[in-house]
Amino acid sequence: MVLGREAEGLERAPWPGELGQRILASVSKQGWQRWLARQTMLINEYRLVAIEPEARKFLAAEMEKFLFGGGEAGAD
Repeated sequence: MVLGREAEGLERAPWPGELGQRILASVSKQGWQRWLARQTMLINEYRLVAIEPEARKFLAAEMEKFLFGGGEAGAD
């Protein structure tokens, strides 16, 4: 998990499907805010258009790495 400690949870799933439910069950509001900052950086760095299917697929994979894989996904 992003914070490694107990914190206030999200009120609803922030992403559709199974990944969204996993996030709702496991990620705090603060952890989600950290992801949103990382997501913004990725969108800007890679010049992604978030509504494009390939960009959403990329962001979902990075989100899963960041939230559940132990840290800075995609960092060089």
